[in-house]
Amino acid sequence: MWASAHSKVSKTFADLPLRRETIEALNTHGFTSPFPIQEMVLPIALSDGDVIGQAKTGTGKTLAFGIPLIEKVIAPLDSQWADFDNKGLPQVLVVVPTRELCVQVTKDIDELANNRGIRTLAVYGGRAFEPQIEALTNGVEIVVGTPGRLLDLYRQGQLKLKEVSRLVLDEADEMLDLGFLPDVEKIFTSTPKRSQTMLFSATMPGDIIALARRFMNQPIHIRTQDNEDEGAVVSRIEQHVYRAHALDKIEMLARILQADGRGPTIVFCRTKRTCQKTADDLLERGFRSSTIHGDLGQGAREKALSDFKAGKSDVLVATDVAARGIDIDGITHVINYQCPEDEKTYVHRIGRTARAGADGIAVTFVDWDELARWKMIDGALALGLPEPEETYSSSEHLFEVMKIPAGTTGRINKAKAVVAPARKAEPSRKAEPAKKIEIAKKSERVRTRNKKFKSEA
Repeated sequence: MWASAHSKVSKTFADLPLRRETIEALNTHGFTSPFPIQEMVLPIALSDGDVIGQAKTGTGKTLAFGIPLIEKVIAPLDSQWADFDNKGLPQVLVVVPTRELCVQVTKDIDELANNRGIRTLAVYGGRAFEPQIEALTNGVEIVVGTPGRLLDLYRQGQLKLKEVSRLVLDEADEMLDLGFLPDVEKIFTSTPKRSQTMLFSATMPGDIIALARRFMNQPIHIRTQDNEDEGAVVSRIEQHVYRAHALDKIEMLARILQADGRGPTIVFCRTKRTCQKTADDLLERGFRSSTIHGDLGQGAREKALSDFKAGKSDVLVATDVAARGIDIDGITHVINYQCPEDEKTYVHRIGRTARAGADGIAVTFVDWDELARWKMIDGALALGLPEPEETYSSSEHLFEVMKIPAGTTGRINKAKAVVAPARKAEPSRKAEPAKKIEIAKKSERVRTRNKKFKSEA
């Protein structure tokens, strides 16, 4: 069964059959009215129906499945807890493709769930097993995890899935791209008491449809975009594409980062090596940059993301996989330092800006050897930009279009330290004694030679 949201129904969360605690938590965090995907999903999910949710990135999918999960959990502060037989065993499992998305989803759910004492745990690789095992031993109601670490803990007997009644797959198409399909199937077969399954994905490839048919019970397929708009780019994003020379890209980037009105910015690279080098170059030029890519340890990745969210850095250089799950409001610019692989990656990248109703700017650098790839992306998304204008860091149109102040260079000017007077004073005091010593040595050598000549005579 299919459903499509063509217009937003005027309602608030208070109009839905939600617990008082849930509505209070939503209001506390500034959520009063549901987004279209939430409007469509919530009535079905709250009545225990299986759901396939299809929507563009940044449309509020996490709350669409998070609210029904929280509503159905029997929590330690609920009156039913005393008679509940499965205290401490996971009741809900949310499977996500990446560590960053795992942390983000856990945070979003926990903000709405902790006023009922619901314990939410993030389970992902790159971290020690012991703290996660300890939390599972102490008891949790909701587990959010990546497939690999979830199965590791399950095989060790630390993660009990036998009482999981609700299962969610988030970013299912990305999970498929990363090769997690066998792990996901194993997770499905390890949850025998599953009464509700929800699957969320930006696209619906054949393998995802086959997975849904095999493990879901008459799911209702919900999508928030019209058929002709499927996969289209968010219209609020102002998009610019420039043909750029590889050796001039860093200079162009540095100047764009000084544009008027530029706020928190994400710079995307295809490779880990380029990602790290670009971040290092920006630091050397005076920018507050940090980086996230697969070669970094989990601690370093979390610190980089935390610094970016806290404003300690305002430029985040990231690879595509590492950036999955970065959901931060207020990002003004997304810059594709290297051309994306395909149109799906392009939409995902630029979707990091213009979130929650805001506007945003996307800039893409296309090198000469990337023109064929860019033309395919342009054709698939009907952008009308098949021939990017040849552009250099000194091009007048770059300064004009990107609103870069005249005279801007590729470095941030820093105040010069006032140390010159002290350096000049020091040698002037030593000049005269040095001269006297030199004269004394000279006269001594002359006298010595005279003595030698006399003795020889």
